[in-house]
Amino acid sequence: MKQFHTGLVVGKFSPLHLGHELLIRRALHDCEQVVIIGYSQPELPGCGSYLREQWLRARFPQAIVLVLHNDRHDLPDNDADATVHRRLMGWACQHLLGRPVDAVFTSEDYGDGFATELTRYFAEHGRRRAPVRHVLVDQARSAIPVSGTVIRRDPHAHRAYLSGEVYASFVQTVCFLGGESSGKSTMAEAMARELGTVWAAEYGRELWVAQDGELAYDDLLRIARVQQQREDDLRQQATRYLFCDTSALTTLFYSREMFDRAAPELEHRAGRRYDHVLLCAPDFDFVQDGTRREDGFRLRQHDWYVAELRRREIGYTLLTGSLRQRIDTVLAQLTGSR
Repeated sequence: MKQFHTGLVVGKFSPLHLGHELLIRRALHDCEQVVIIGYSQPELPGCGSYLREQWLRARFPQAIVLVLHNDRHDLPDNDADATVHRRLMGWACQHLLGRPVDAVFTSEDYGDGFATELTRYFAEHGRRRAPVRHVLVDQARSAIPVSGTVIRRDPHAHRAYLSGEVYASFVQTVCFLGGESSGKSTMAEAMARELGTVWAAEYGRELWVAQDGELAYDDLLRIARVQQQREDDLRQQATRYLFCDTSALTTLFYSREMFDRAAPELEHRAGRRYDHVLLCAPDFDFVQDGTRREDGFRLRQHDWYVAELRRREIGYTLLTGSLRQRIDTVLAQLTGSR
């Protein structure tokens, strides 16, 4: 038997860092059931409520996660009187969860007053008579010496205090598109090397080679799925940027080109957005490596990308010139976006 039946952890989780995770794991250790409530008014930069809910559910699937979204709830301002916030939590437990809690877990000296107010709220509404206990965890921040305020200033400098799932949300995705033999792979690899990060290689090319140049209709959806899963996995390993060699938009082009149709899921996956889209111009000699079509096909691909990106209202930068010129263009764009 654990010490408590139901424990409560409340926070902004902006972002969810390892100090929060230490607190939640202590609650999971001490309680049969843990309720995590997150909210912030206003939202803090880079930490929207739906993103915070995603983090909490990914990291703590065994807990009950309740994130109060600003577009659904009338939330008090972050600097409102403490009693307002405490009674809001009592209301959330009663009306949204349908149960009181036995303990609250915090790393703050306000925890005793929080527990007292919850006890009062539950008694007023006939939910329980036993006092809510307060469990204080690492108040001195000796185990995890960091705060959300510090991390928000520069998540990349403090990535050691973020789980991979959380840090991935601060990684910018940079996608290289273009026709065959237009330098996409070269650019993705060169930029990753230039900025000390990782890049997502083109799975479609790998499968094409593995199957001796034979692709079936169903292979195209498989390519899109694997490519995007590769991107999702590599974002957790990246540093500030993830460079992507093509996207599902490329796969969509080949599906239509080869089979005159595309699976609905592939159409949907082709809508994935990237922070930066770079279109490689076909402005140097076509290189035939045995897997490509011909230069005329490359030019037709390029024209399709231009039209499709415009149709989808996706902004992009056209990369021209030598490899060094292209690298400098991307560096200037990325530096200017920080």
